[in-house]
Amino acid sequence: MLNQIGVTQVTIPLPFRLNHVNCFLAEGDRGWTIIDAGLNTEVTETIWKPIIEKHDVKDIILTHYHPDHFGFAGILQEITSANVWMTEVDAQAGLSYWEPASMECVKKNFYTYGLPEDDLSELIVDEERFLNRVQPYPKVNQYLTEGMKLLFGKYEYEVIFTPGHSDGLITLYNKENRILFSTDHILPRISPNISYFFRGIRNPLEAFFQSLNKIKCLNADVVIPSHGKPFRNANKRIDELLAHHQERLEIVYQSIKQPASIIEVSRQLFKNLTIHETRFAIGETLAHLEYLFLNQQCKRSFEDSTWYYEAV
Repeated sequence: MLNQIGVTQVTIPLPFRLNHVNCFLAEGDRGWTIIDAGLNTEVTETIWKPIIEKHDVKDIILTHYHPDHFGFAGILQEITSANVWMTEVDAQAGLSYWEPASMECVKKNFYTYGLPEDDLSELIVDEERFLNRVQPYPKVNQYLTEGMKLLFGKYEYEVIFTPGHSDGLITLYNKENRILFSTDHILPRISPNISYFFRGIRNPLEAFFQSLNKIKCLNADVVIPSHGKPFRNANKRIDELLAHHQERLEIVYQSIKQPASIIEVSRQLFKNLTIHETRFAIGETLAHLEYLFLNQQCKRSFEDSTWYYEAV
């Protein structure tokens, strides 16, 4: 399928349970274009090196700022002198999130989740260790804007903003052939992580729902995700994702019939997690709690430096 549209998939291993990210290479308007870079590791560098040697890469499109997509972009840019493209909101996030002032804000918020002290310390260490996985930072030369058209392989794609998984996440759509590069917005086997940490978009779960319905209007046929294999029928998967989160909202609502901290609710939803996975679980739990709060289905209170939520 990818060969037919003039695109090469470059799969980069990741040292997590979600053990890979799909990056892509194709000819663009000025030369070769890369979509996403992978995490900054020796494995990533080993994979990209022979590819770069054979292709004159002029542009690097970063779909969002998360380390598995953004982390190796700085080195790729140093080697190729390519222009880097991102949405403005995610460029700002990627260039600042792991910096000291931001990390202090992250730590401050961690203390409000109700975590045991040992878990709290491990989470902070896990968060900080990503600094070496995203530096050197790329220089973002161009901002991606809604509706922008990009040639990638044999076809032209429209940039579509789909916030939720990140505040500035994009997808790419070719209307003629109904091909969607769904990035991390729609995945075939798992639900994209939708997290909130008291910063960024106020209601990321609502943003995700709106983005799903925005893509549903396109009736995309071929879906090429950043994790997992290409699949058909985007709308079927969108309906599954919407149903999944409605079920999760009901579980969260039932779990706060009595006041509960964020970590207490999270442990009702997720089991047997590594400390790295715990961070995503907390963020997703909080996104669902805040969705209920902003829809006036629960109230919250701040006691003993911890947030508590209670259904109404």
